[in-house]
Amino acid sequence: MKKEAEEKEPATKEEENVEKTEEKPSEATEEQEIEELTEELEKEEETPKEAVKVEEEEETPAKEEQKPSKKEKEEGEEIVEERIYTIPLSRAWIMPANKRAPRAIRILKSFIIKNMKFEAQKEAETEEEEEPKKLVISNDVNLKVWSRGIEKPPRKIRVRAAKDKEGNITVYLAEGD
Repeated sequence: MKKEAEEKEPATKEEENVEKTEEKPSEATEEQEIEELTEELEKEEETPKEAVKVEEEEETPAKEEQKPSKKEKEEGEEIVEERIYTIPLSRAWIMPANKRAPRAIRILKSFIIKNMKFEAQKEAETEEEEEPKKLVISNDVNLKVWSRGIEKPPRKIRVRAAKDKEGNITVYLAEGD
């Protein structure tokens, strides 16, 4: 055991000084290296942040152009014709109770087709290159018709029908309803 203890402890004072001097410069160099690395990191962090901000500013308008929101779609479709109708759905009440809401939707569609001069099927069959015109009923209108269930649709409903330049008609719930 004594030999092991002697081996662990330096034999002379000179060796102790050498070990101490070796430790001090290495600690100092490590501290300098750490400071240098932190300075480099700070410089690198500043540069990418500025670059990222510039890139974000450039990408944001491009994203907006690619994916417009629902409101932008409604406004940006270049509406040719827009009308507000109060559609009587009372004829749906002639049907048996469990068929009234589907009948109300059919009445709504036929009313819009007649009054907005919508001819989708004939043109779609003759000209195969063009996309067929569409009649789209918004989810709000559908929910309003089905709000009280299949047996009790509303007696009338107020809607806003908008026709775009391509001939597609979209039916929205009128404002205030």
